[in-house]
Amino acid sequence: MQPGIIRFLAIAVVLISVSCQPSENSDILSDQMETQKTYKGKPITHVYDPQIDSIVSQMTLEEKVGMLHGTSMFSTAGVDRLGVPELKMADGPLGVREEISRDSWAPAGADDDFATYYPAGAGLSATWNPDMAHLFGNSVGAETRARGKDVLLSPAINIIRTPLGGRTYEYFTEDPYLNKKLTVPFIVGMQEYDVAACVKHYAANNQETNRDFVDVQIDERTLREIYLPAFKAAAQEAKAHTFMGAYNKFRGEYLCENDYMLNKVLREEWGFEGIVISDWAAVHTSVHSLKSGLDVEMGTPKPFDEFFLADPLADSVRAGKISEEEIDKHVKRILRVMYTVKGMGGEVREKGSIGTEAHFKDAYDIASESVVLLENTEGLLPLNAGGIRSIAVIGANATKKNALGGYGAGVKTKREITPLEGLENRLPESVEIRYAPGYQERYVPAAEAVFGDVTQERVETVDELDPEMLKQAIEAAKSSELAIIFAGSTRDYETEASDRADLKLPFAQEELIEKVLEVNPRTIVVMIAGAPFDIRKIKEKSPALVWSWYNGSEGGNALADVLLGNVNPSGKLPWTMPKSIADSPAHATDSFPGDATVSYEEKLLVGYRWFDTRDIEPLYPFGYGGSYTTFEIKGVHPDKEVYSEKDTIYIKAEVANTGRFDGKEVVQVYSSVRDSEIDRPAKELKGFQKVLVPSGETKIVSIPVPVSELAYYNVAKGAWVVEPAQYDFSIGNSSRNRQASFSIQVN
Repeated sequence: MQPGIIRFLAIAVVLISVSCQPSENSDILSDQMETQKTYKGKPITHVYDPQIDSIVSQMTLEEKVGMLHGTSMFSTAGVDRLGVPELKMADGPLGVREEISRDSWAPAGADDDFATYYPAGAGLSATWNPDMAHLFGNSVGAETRARGKDVLLSPAINIIRTPLGGRTYEYFTEDPYLNKKLTVPFIVGMQEYDVAACVKHYAANNQETNRDFVDVQIDERTLREIYLPAFKAAAQEAKAHTFMGAYNKFRGEYLCENDYMLNKVLREEWGFEGIVISDWAAVHTSVHSLKSGLDVEMGTPKPFDEFFLADPLADSVRAGKISEEEIDKHVKRILRVMYTVKGMGGEVREKGSIGTEAHFKDAYDIASESVVLLENTEGLLPLNAGGIRSIAVIGANATKKNALGGYGAGVKTKREITPLEGLENRLPESVEIRYAPGYQERYVPAAEAVFGDVTQERVETVDELDPEMLKQAIEAAKSSELAIIFAGSTRDYETEASDRADLKLPFAQEELIEKVLEVNPRTIVVMIAGAPFDIRKIKEKSPALVWSWYNGSEGGNALADVLLGNVNPSGKLPWTMPKSIADSPAHATDSFPGDATVSYEEKLLVGYRWFDTRDIEPLYPFGYGGSYTTFEIKGVHPDKEVYSEKDTIYIKAEVANTGRFDGKEVVQVYSSVRDSEIDRPAKELKGFQKVLVPSGETKIVSIPVPVSELAYYNVAKGAWVVEPAQYDFSIGNSSRNRQASFSIQVN
């Protein structure tokens, strides 16, 4: 695809996602995904094999080995004399990470490495909008190229197994279907800018506790139906160029040297032809890891030439423990990726751009669709700015910045609009804003740790209110017409390398919220967090409750626009919020976090599958999210009543906006099997569509559900099987809110 066409399609995606129904963009995305499969009429990874073979034949053993391991913190060696550049990488789930020193984690101190801070994964997934995923990938891909990188270590797509996971904020969702429907357009969008997406963390990396060595045990059916679909789609549909191997073990073998997962599943079964890069310091052997499917070792805890795939690997070749032909195979894979992203070969490569107003607008568009309205019992929202004279803004999260923070990748950005700044930007000057932090973000000092020697100690907080700060917050609330409390979490508390101990709000925020509500019942509570918390009491007492995320450079403006009604909230929860952690499946089965081994005892019943199958009422269900308007889903019917396993079910539904505001609704399709011969969840998400419906109007949506999506994984056959049976479908706007239903027969 030519650069001009790529840019035209990218612009079209932005325009459509802003002004039209997401369904109108599906053909464009399909065309773009098709371009990932071939190049100049040949399989994309084999176009340049003659040139690659010639280069490899001229390389010394040392030059080959240099390409298989990190020779700086984020690059592997090139071969200057043969015109092979370094393979340059950057971390990037929230945006392109700042430049760091070549041999340490110290910032390089550059003045040209500012980037756009994008919403974290949980925020993107809350949009329930594949167009937003494509927009995100395309925008961050442009920034990656502008920084001269070949590989961006993103997206992070592990299933959310527990609400306590330290990286829940970074991952997408608890549901494999929603996960893959966001993953594919994200990767396609990114790779249009001649950048290789590095899909992580493959696989079964669902906790931070003991992540460096814990041995994960998952039965094969659960593995295939829950934890692998998004990775499979990334390899087969999006044609991701690179995968990142995870830290943990799987069935006794580390995942960066796991023959079953890397060779048999990823390469032989799925046809992946890119490269597998290790997570940093996740490699434990030389010969074994390479033969098991790893291509590149990255890490930090020792000199680069002492890496397992450095001098020790060259010594193993000389000792006859591994052939040089095996080394050549991995070098060729790397060169194919470099040619594919036009880092070699002399073709014109996309230049990209970074930190632009257009990209800040991209971040805004994603954030504005992610905010979830949980409660609005007294109609406090949207705020009538013209009728307000004073607002108390309370909470440290009103001014907290999260672009840099926590343990792991952040973004160095010139713009991060906080919630307080967003209100100041959007409210008339006539409105007096009285700010009081109310609580302090304080932590118990933790033992120091370096990346590669990761502590698994939990982040501990100081949960006491400062009397003077509490007094100031109470006075501000008392003297104002209404109050907005910005509470929740931070990226210093929700962080890589540390799972949370419980669902309790940190920093004594619950006490602060209760006391403010006592003096001003007209108090709106806005939670900013990436993972569920125990907010039962807040739900009961607060007349308005909103959930936002670590939402990027324009997060404060997007949030203010939602509160003021400039944007009608359309976010939906991408995970289930339990009333108690004991209700959540990994905890109800006492199978988190394990010790040296963790067994996924809940099997298929992850997230809402557990709650709905076991009839456990959550605090808020998967897919839930309110609006300032009201919708009615009606007239639902399939295109016929009987299908074969090769058919596609086309479901039509009418979405009527019966309220006063224009708004977007997400129509969600769940399936179940009547009288199944095997154990299956009560319901499973099989389709969804987000649609914009003006006030008083009705839109018709058509949601395709391939019958193949109804299959289960038959372990005995080693294949996906569609069970001939009657299938019941429920259609609504959450896993618990059924507004219509029908049944079909599959023969």
